[in-house]
Amino acid sequence: MDSAAGTGRRRQDEVYRAGVYGHRPRVPTAARALQRRARERLGGRAYSYVAGGAGGETTQRANRTAFDRYAVVPRVLRDVSVRDTSVQLFGRRLPAPLLLGPVGALELVHPAADLAVARAAASLGVPMVFSNQASVSMEECAAVMGSSPRWFQLYWSTSDELVESLVGRAEASGCDALVVTLDTTMLGWRPRDLDLGHLPFALGKGIAQYTSDPVFRRLTEERAAASAAPAPARPGAAAGRDRQPRPTLAAVRALVGMARAWPGQLLENLRSPLPRAAVETFLSIYSRPSITWADLAWLRARTRLPIVLKGVLHPDDARRALDEGVDGVVVSTHGGRQVDRSIAALDALPDVVAAVGGRAPVLLDSGVRSGADVLTAVALGARAVLLGRPFAWGLALAGEEGVRQVVSDVLGEFDLTLGLSGHTAVDQLSPDVLRRVG
Repeated sequence: MDSAAGTGRRRQDEVYRAGVYGHRPRVPTAARALQRRARERLGGRAYSYVAGGAGGETTQRANRTAFDRYAVVPRVLRDVSVRDTSVQLFGRRLPAPLLLGPVGALELVHPAADLAVARAAASLGVPMVFSNQASVSMEECAAVMGSSPRWFQLYWSTSDELVESLVGRAEASGCDALVVTLDTTMLGWRPRDLDLGHLPFALGKGIAQYTSDPVFRRLTEERAAASAAPAPARPGAAAGRDRQPRPTLAAVRALVGMARAWPGQLLENLRSPLPRAAVETFLSIYSRPSITWADLAWLRARTRLPIVLKGVLHPDDARRALDEGVDGVVVSTHGGRQVDRSIAALDALPDVVAAVGGRAPVLLDSGVRSGADVLTAVALGARAVLLGRPFAWGLALAGEEGVRQVVSDVLGEFDLTLGLSGHTAVDQLSPDVLRRVG
């Protein structure tokens, strides 16, 4: 097929040619079937962690329903034989208005975790946002990406020294931007995880950015040393009478998981207090609810990277962010995982775009499942969107190849929808392309 055909027709051609020889796509090409297959493959804990949302998951459903309220109005008899899906963002020309958003604890769904995602993203030239809660360090992921674009998601810890260290590592790893996540200063109420008593970080999963950090390792060593110091005797306590809970198989597995999370040999780590101290240290400093606008100046003084605030839903917050010198915002509900009955991200997007007034790029995540969704969000003013759960389902089903296929399918559908709606470039999209139908 002609190289000018575009990503969509090339992707179709690849699938249909393989079909002649009896080969089908490794993972489903439709979002619902993709999630259903992943649910069949994954264990209950892993699936619930990725799929779950806050409370009754009203916000999750609202994120999808918001897309259903818009319809594309195609135009015809326009020459759309050659299309350009690329966009400019922070000095980079990207192949499409799409990034892979940060998803934590990916080791729950596949052993290759973030490395598989990094390789797939690099092969397609699509930026990957390294999760602060990754299962593989940013340095290891950057090493397999070459010069391909990547960003870093920052959770603001209670240790500013650790924040500064993470930011410095992101710069050294070649990240193009910092994505400061503002909607998770505390974990939301997540019944699926609560009912299972499952928090991956408490088991040592998803903390690789921490265990690979020199500041965090020092804090862990200090905690372990303090715990090893003899405690003063309690009045009336008899020597040797302190009763410890009986070990269970789950507890043993948890200890082994913690030992695997800490750098070094497994047997040595099983004898060491450091793996358990690392988990306790993480849980004590993970996020800081007291962060305010005043902290942004501190961060701005410590990095040359563009700062993007993720979790902005109110137009007044968007204005304030730009006034404070921020370089961009992501309209996001954290995939519906934080505040139940929140406004949907897509519903919040037009007012945020109006408030920003073109002064900085506005991105969107939460609810994006397809190339048609990408077009809808861009038409409403998003410079680009972040894809989340779909690539995690692809990872669960087929590792790196699964991620690559899911992202290729989204890119291909976006290209075809762009052309079939009568457009040849991303900057031709505007709210006039859509009609509100609900």
